[in-house]
Amino acid sequence: MIEIREEEERPIRAFLVGCTRAYESANTAHFDIFSSNSANTKTKKNEPSFFASNNAPDEPKENSGKETPEEALSMPTRNGREELQELFGLVKTLGMEICDCIVLTNRDPQPKFGIGTGKAVTIAEEAKAQNAECIIFDFEISPTHQRNWENLAKIPVFDRHEVILRIFASRARTKEAALQVDLARLQYSLPRLAHSYGDMAKQRGGNYGSKGSGETKLELDRRAVQNRISRIKLELSKVVKERETLRARRDKVPLPSCALVGYTNAGKSSLLNALTGSKVLVEDKLFATLDPTTRRLSFDGGNGILLTDTVGFISNLPHSLVNAFKSTLEETARADLQILVLDASDGNIYEQYQTVLQVLKEIDVLDTPRIIVLNKIDYVNDVFTLHKLENTFPQAVRVSAIEKTGFSDLIFAIRETLFGKQKTYVLPLEKAEVLELIRKTGILISSEWQENSIKIEAQVSGKAQALLAPYEQA
Repeated sequence: MIEIREEEERPIRAFLVGCTRAYESANTAHFDIFSSNSANTKTKKNEPSFFASNNAPDEPKENSGKETPEEALSMPTRNGREELQELFGLVKTLGMEICDCIVLTNRDPQPKFGIGTGKAVTIAEEAKAQNAECIIFDFEISPTHQRNWENLAKIPVFDRHEVILRIFASRARTKEAALQVDLARLQYSLPRLAHSYGDMAKQRGGNYGSKGSGETKLELDRRAVQNRISRIKLELSKVVKERETLRARRDKVPLPSCALVGYTNAGKSSLLNALTGSKVLVEDKLFATLDPTTRRLSFDGGNGILLTDTVGFISNLPHSLVNAFKSTLEETARADLQILVLDASDGNIYEQYQTVLQVLKEIDVLDTPRIIVLNKIDYVNDVFTLHKLENTFPQAVRVSAIEKTGFSDLIFAIRETLFGKQKTYVLPLEKAEVLELIRKTGILISSEWQENSIKIEAQVSGKAQALLAPYEQA
């Protein structure tokens, strides 16, 4: 993995390269990254997406009802311009300066550079003209392509995968997060060791006929990396066991668990802090949170839930990171309810929604009950955008973690999803012990002791619901 001089005070100048498929004769299109919205291009507005299929339109269709997860995943994806906007955020999170960028159209894979040689030379010359100190691709490049690009451009070249790895490395705080990031970085760098040495990889030792040629520097380092990967996996397994022990202690308390899931920087940590009064780290940066944080959210009636803040998702999340953070994502898999947090003020909200659903599908938790929360609603001021959000997400709860608005609607939705609707029951006096079960597993809203019975208002599910069913009042 190419090391960039991150210790310098002056930000590193990065030249970005994206790709989208267009049905025009142009080979490349430049972004005006210095415009106010950083998204205007010289390409046509309705240019088809490289990542979409069947010429899907850029704008989402309005929904009159609730779509199934399969239908949601089949809807239009982001276009190329918006995809590169995401890379802008990732690169700026690393503290780099974007000197210019270029978008390839109709990329035709070639063996040497992954694209045509003429386009490769054009990109290298453009990066040199802009005094770029590195080239970053928005799509994955192979170790061979990376070596060829660096020989051509004479500056470090890497892809979006490594950018995300660097961000994760800077955000790791706990032992588990650090191990997970180290594992992902080593797995990524292993096939790229060869281009880091040049002639050093070809060293030989010994004389012909007298003894073996010995191991090359590359072979020695590859074995060292493989041994390090094995040690990290062993350490991670121990950390996971420790967390399983903590989870087992939490499970002794019969509280439902809810996972805050969503796109990175959607405001999950801010929402956790506002709801529970905790002080989880909050930053206006991508991937500010890597470790799951669990806090208790109490309800009126003596019960509550365990609310867990999880790592944010992003489109094209490298599979090595998904695998490395599998233990962290288990918090989402084990949750009784998912609270999917979306940034209502983001123009790419629908594409981000699809990305989250896709990651949830990859970890096989797409069928878990889910509440959609439109956070940062206080930043949405125009009526047209609000109307569009209502049509796109008709059952979503609108909140503001900063202004602390919409919380009553959110808590009502959580309670109703987990414990069912509020109902009235009239219990005989000899069934008074059921009240304690309700307090432990449900929500006891009110209880009125009468001469021969107990009238209660409660929200219950599971065993308590079955016991109370004969005493339900219409």
